[in-house]
Amino acid sequence: MSDELRPELVALKERLARTLDESRVEAMEKRHAKGYRTARENLADLVDSNSFVEYGQLAVAAQRSRRAYEELQTRTAGDGVITGIATVNRDHFGEEKSRTAVVVYDYSVLAGTQGFYHHKKLDRIFELADEWQLPVVMYTEGGGGRPGDTDVTTTIAGLNINSFYTWAKLSGRVPRIAINNGYCFAGNAALFGCADITIATRSSWIGMAGPAMIEGGGLGVFEPTDIGPIDVQEKNGVVDIVARDEAHATQLAKKLLGYFQGPLKEWSCTDQKTLRDMVPENRRRAYPVRRVIETLADRDSFVELRRAYGRTVVTGLIRLEGKPVGLIANDGMFLGGAVDAEGAEKAARFLQLCDAFELPVLSLTDTPGFMVGPDSEKQAAVRRMSSLFVSAASVTVPIVAVILRKGYGLGAMAMTGGSFAAPLYCASWPTGEFGGMGLEGAVRLGFKKELEAVEDEAEREALFESLVANAYEIGKATEAATHLEIDAVIDPADTRKVILRALASAPEARPPHPKRRTLVDTW
Repeated sequence: MSDELRPELVALKERLARTLDESRVEAMEKRHAKGYRTARENLADLVDSNSFVEYGQLAVAAQRSRRAYEELQTRTAGDGVITGIATVNRDHFGEEKSRTAVVVYDYSVLAGTQGFYHHKKLDRIFELADEWQLPVVMYTEGGGGRPGDTDVTTTIAGLNINSFYTWAKLSGRVPRIAINNGYCFAGNAALFGCADITIATRSSWIGMAGPAMIEGGGLGVFEPTDIGPIDVQEKNGVVDIVARDEAHATQLAKKLLGYFQGPLKEWSCTDQKTLRDMVPENRRRAYPVRRVIETLADRDSFVELRRAYGRTVVTGLIRLEGKPVGLIANDGMFLGGAVDAEGAEKAARFLQLCDAFELPVLSLTDTPGFMVGPDSEKQAAVRRMSSLFVSAASVTVPIVAVILRKGYGLGAMAMTGGSFAAPLYCASWPTGEFGGMGLEGAVRLGFKKELEAVEDEAEREALFESLVANAYEIGKATEAATHLEIDAVIDPADTRKVILRALASAPEARPPHPKRRTLVDTW
């Protein structure tokens, strides 16, 4: 048998080579000059070696009527997007559980814009992800729709494409992680925003329209860097996690994907006895709840989502003895841990995510209730806070609630699935305290006449403090447990064991749900 390749195979190899970085040196150097990576460099970092099967590699932009075909092969390689199936995290989760659909926008091709064949590639990979239940990781850098595909003569507006529909339809069916670096406008931003988890680098600008569309709409002239900078999109909840750069974003995506791929065999944790002293003896003093989370969880397993948005509530993913768990917690460093409108909306959407992909939920509750007042109502508090009850009542995965300190009012109920009776197990640390509203407010409201009757300010304050102390004794954790309003009071050092035992008692198969929910902000 001759080692000499037949002409058609030589031609194929040459044709495929034109799509790779080695044949597109100028484009690669432009990326590197900006401190960015090429699309194929991001791809290589994400997927396991020798696992990627590419779809549509030979596509070019639908512009043969205006540009030379050979030029299109290099300058519009893949029509601006790389799609395929690979394994990610195979060494941790095995071949079957690590299969992943991958989409990588290539900004070096026509600014990552979306053309005719580009959309066909997206549809193909999204449909495969749906059919074979594959999670999707997508890099979204690009400028949105492309008006220059002159070969397409059978459409007017081109609004009958399916890509946005097929991508959105995956909501609640498979996990979808979007990564952005650089400019992400219009259609690209729509895809980014539809994802279940969004990661963006510090060098990201994300907006539903780019400069040309804004100017064309008569809304002014702006630089790309004026539109949706990361400091804006982080604070308003568009971006779940901010990464340093593309390498860090890719690392985060692989770690996040792992929570949906299954348990890890190897894990470690810190000394659980330190939990006993994390809630201060002074019940009015705030403390960093993330220290509690990081101590309770497996070492280095806590990944927080939307940290800069809805800051009264912490949402994130952890592992307990390698098992993935969703987590919500109150942060007493903001508004005393009161659940505000943003925090409630954030928690509601996160519960949807956990439920859709069968992640049990741990709630670490320490809240005086919902945030109230005229300013709170201006944030659509009634609607957005109520969304937490709606989402919690729909959850079919087990919830374990641990009250760290304050368990007051509707806010505490919403944090524990809608009721203290809703969780699979509802326990409290000895520092727990309970009531229909915060102790101080309850005393001022319930003993208003008695307090007003005391003229001396010092005596009035003393009476107030004694009434608060009495209310605390009545509502402390052991009394709540005595009246069966919670299931138990536990040693903080035993919290991990209690949670794991409770989760182990839940049936493996969850009850059938009549309709899969989509993962959207409910307010």
